[in-house]
Amino acid sequence: MVSRITELVLNCANPELLAGFWNDVLGYVELGREDGAIEIGPQDAGLGGLQPTINLSPSSNPRTGRLPLHIDVNPVDRDQDAALERLLALGARPADVGQAGDEPWHVLADPEGNEFCLLRKRLDA
Repeated sequence: MVSRITELVLNCANPELLAGFWNDVLGYVELGREDGAIEIGPQDAGLGGLQPTINLSPSSNPRTGRLPLHIDVNPVDRDQDAALERLLALGARPADVGQAGDEPWHVLADPEGNEFCLLRKRLDA
């Protein structure tokens, strides 16, 4: 028997802020709240759906250093340059994790500094 990822949990200082940011980035919606955590995911999704949800869990423990796991996103309705402009307008900012500068992706950080990458390939929605 195999397993699959059903949700990603991101500890954060401000779940409300990050839920809004990631909902805008991914086109997700709020699916539920429990004990200060906010679960977001695709419309009509939930735990066990085909796409994983993201659970933004409140934490007062500040993050130190790079996360060992990060999110990669691909544009679905525009090219990479236009997607980068959109993400920056939503509150993402460029992040330096030691990249050489000629990578085909952009390293960004969400409003709490969690790194993620914007990849080049445009996917069908």
